[in-house]
Amino acid sequence: MGEWNRVFNFAAGPAVMPESALLTARDEMLNWRGRGMSVMEMTHRSKMYLEIFDHTVSLFRELLHVPDEYAVLLLQGGATGQFAAIPMNLMTGSGRADYIDSGNFAHGAAAEAEKYGKVSIVASSRDDNYTHIPAWNESAFDKSADYFYITTNNTIFGTRYAQLPETGSVPLVADASSNILSEEMDIRRFGVLYAGAQKNIGPAGLTVVIVRRDLLGRPMPITPKIMNWTVMAEKDSMLNTPPTYAIYMAGLCLEWLKEKGGVAAIEKHNIEKASWLYDYLDESKVFRPTADKPSRSRMNVTFRTASDETDAAFVSYAQQRGLVNLKGHRLTGGLRASIYNAMPPEGVKKLVEVMKSFECSGQEA
Repeated sequence: MGEWNRVFNFAAGPAVMPESALLTARDEMLNWRGRGMSVMEMTHRSKMYLEIFDHTVSLFRELLHVPDEYAVLLLQGGATGQFAAIPMNLMTGSGRADYIDSGNFAHGAAAEAEKYGKVSIVASSRDDNYTHIPAWNESAFDKSADYFYITTNNTIFGTRYAQLPETGSVPLVADASSNILSEEMDIRRFGVLYAGAQKNIGPAGLTVVIVRRDLLGRPMPITPKIMNWTVMAEKDSMLNTPPTYAIYMAGLCLEWLKEKGGVAAIEKHNIEKASWLYDYLDESKVFRPTADKPSRSRMNVTFRTASDETDAAFVSYAQQRGLVNLKGHRLTGGLRASIYNAMPPEGVKKLVEVMKSFECSGQEA
């Protein structure tokens, strides 16, 4: 990839980031915009750092069209930390919540929530190895639930919600870690939308929580203050030191996305990139996609060959040609290409070319 001899990195996360963001960070490493110090060295309450922080929040609001009635929190703990924070902040009315079990992270979130209240699994594709988003029956939804939980894109199994469940007055809570900013989402459909940063936002260490303000003010008494959305909103995410450098990097990545035309523009590119890869997989005699067609993710394309040995041979073959991190998750085996916003079209094109070359080489025999 250009003068830096960079590989095409198909990792699921931490994942590829825009080259322009990395180069800007390099240039500003020792002296941020003439201020004489690195962002890493700035106190988070200084005027110069607040300039960075506020700019990043404003970009989130602009790119995701976040209404004023939602708070944007920049937190730590990853998406997994929110598995517990969500029930501790919301499961304080009826003490019940509905979950759709569509993948490993959704399953883990439900298991964590069971520590704090009653969880109902209203639909699951676990018995089918999560090859699809499960069908749901809205008559089974609990109208008195404190919230309804989904994972909008399943990184490990390569599936995506093509439509959202209708939950009425029950707030819809969504983990959008692996497809946030990749497609247009109507924030008003959600009570809470949250994401770990290390896929489409920036480097690991930052978690974004977008929460409707009327859902604040109801945490459990046991909620640690660092996980208490009400406290963090009151303190503008600065109860303690936030992940300052990760927030700075996220701002650079968001600037790149804005320059690309924003979420609507990048969604078109993402649809095109995914189509190139799925079109080849559907006709290949060596590789086969593993997710059911109606549920296929645009971000994480999962596939495999006829054997583990051939999968491993392809991973090695691709790596020798500058394509890395194509091995599937340890839970599933097989192969996976994560093609997030920052994966350039030429990376996907080269992947298809290398797959065709491997297929013609006869190494699968």
